[in-house]
Amino acid sequence: MNQLIINTNSRERRFALIKNGEVEKIYIEQPSQQSLVGNIYLGVVEKVIPGMNAAFVNIGEKDNAFLPKDKLASYNVSQDENKKNRPISSFVHQGEKLLVQVEKDAAGTKGARLTGIIEIQGEHLVYMPKGNYIAISKKAETSEMRNKWREFAKQVKNADEGLIFRTESLSQTEVVITEELEQHRNQYDEMLRASSAMKKPGIVYSRDYFFEQAAGALILLEEGTVITDSLEFKKRIESHLQTAQTIEFYNGKENIFSFYKIEQEIERLLKRIVWLDKGAYLVIDQAEAMTVIDVNTGKFSGNKDLHDTVVKTNVNAAVEAARQIRLRDAAGIILIDFIDMQGQKERDKVLKAVQKELQHDERRTRIVGFTELGILQLTRKKTKHSLAETLTEKCKACGGSGRVVSSETVAYRLERELWEYKNSDHEELRVAATPEVIHHFSGQKDIHKLRLEQALGFKIKFSLSDADRPHYEIIKAGASAEHG
Repeated sequence: MNQLIINTNSRERRFALIKNGEVEKIYIEQPSQQSLVGNIYLGVVEKVIPGMNAAFVNIGEKDNAFLPKDKLASYNVSQDENKKNRPISSFVHQGEKLLVQVEKDAAGTKGARLTGIIEIQGEHLVYMPKGNYIAISKKAETSEMRNKWREFAKQVKNADEGLIFRTESLSQTEVVITEELEQHRNQYDEMLRASSAMKKPGIVYSRDYFFEQAAGALILLEEGTVITDSLEFKKRIESHLQTAQTIEFYNGKENIFSFYKIEQEIERLLKRIVWLDKGAYLVIDQAEAMTVIDVNTGKFSGNKDLHDTVVKTNVNAAVEAARQIRLRDAAGIILIDFIDMQGQKERDKVLKAVQKELQHDERRTRIVGFTELGILQLTRKKTKHSLAETLTEKCKACGGSGRVVSSETVAYRLERELWEYKNSDHEELRVAATPEVIHHFSGQKDIHKLRLEQALGFKIKFSLSDADRPHYEIIKAGASAEHG
């Protein structure tokens, strides 16, 4: 059974694509992390960096965005045959105002990535006012059909414009395509008028990225049922349904994701450990620009020998790793550390399993191959936050490292600081600390605590701290200090 479950009756909007009873895709959009990809801004060039062949542009967001030379509209429409060798300052200057479109969301310390080659998405066309380009859908059945639309494009577009003919356009008349082209031109002219009236950088056009993603999921759904908890969204998406698709309104009391068991899947996708068949498992660690997946046999034992076990585990792991990469929306450099294999034949088998599963991935991926140590390298294009980045935040105790200073280390810090009070007028010092710190500090039967009290000349009295990490605080009249 194929289903597209859409949850939009709260501020966090979500959908899940289920194919043959298995979750194929999960998309979640929170207001604070809404993708800016596709949004069009009036930007002001803050700095031109010749060494990087790029400019940093203020678009009115938190951080300046990055605009490479080859994504400048002025560069793209230039007829100079030597333009690749010309400096970026030949095409843009500091303080210049220009329309730009977000190509990749900001991530970590990096601002958004921009293009000056604006794309306006339509039902049949992608219109680029400064694209200087013609492309026909690869699904055109014959070269004659591609040539027909290419010649038509040359007739209707002006010198600077670019047109991409979607698959849906191939069955339309030239009149329909011409009318849509005029609509896009009018829309762009309106953007220019709006931006010319703006006194500072800011947004000119905002895409409904969630709706576009949901509508795009209909193509992946093929035959099946769309189920949504919003009558408004139901009415809006109905016109995008394909022939073999139906739509239903869900009005149950239980949240739609809970009812269809999607919440459980999301919880699993946030865990490090992913269990495979027969006790094998994956360990997935995601960083800002890299994801590392470690394959472990666990309790899995093959029917024949160790070699049989390794190959079976690695093939199963390859399929699940590719699926996890897609569902978690991991991006950047991805390393999969398979169990050591004896020869190229086994590696090829695992590689084919990864390639087959990645065919379901709409993101651009590139398999680099195995290293000498048997680690599979691949890259996956990042355009938005991963699932973990969307749903979680860095731990305030460990800063996102996954580790905190141990109780023993904190106990030694406390001991060193207490030595600074030697020969003071204090008869007693009160210390609030977590139980583990007190245990390590005091020792069995308070042997270390008693020894220190004798050396320092004052009593040490503990009270319990409810801190969520190893911690202590020396409490004295008029002041306090926090450590750990």
